[in-house]
Amino acid sequence: MDDHNIVIRPLVTEQGMHFASKLNAYSFEVNKKANKIQIGQAIERLYGVKVSEVRTANRKGKPRRRGRSAGTTSSWKKAVVVLHEDYHIDLF
Repeated sequence: MDDHNIVIRPLVTEQGMHFASKLNAYSFEVNKKANKIQIGQAIERLYGVKVSEVRTANRKGKPRRRGRSAGTTSSWKKAVVVLHEDYHIDLF
């Protein structure tokens, strides 16, 4: 898998900004088939940083309705990447 296929997008939220400033942890939406090792290596190559820890969580899609038709939003995978204290990502 290519690095750009593993890391889909960064998640910029208030909680994510707090974790980035206090704990040096950044959150990303990643491919559902990617494992922790692939995610850490992709972040290191894309952003030029040193990763110390990767935590992942599978997020289930929420039920939604539009009139009579019911469906769900798509499920996705979230990764929280903790960097070494000497590194940071300027995107956040």
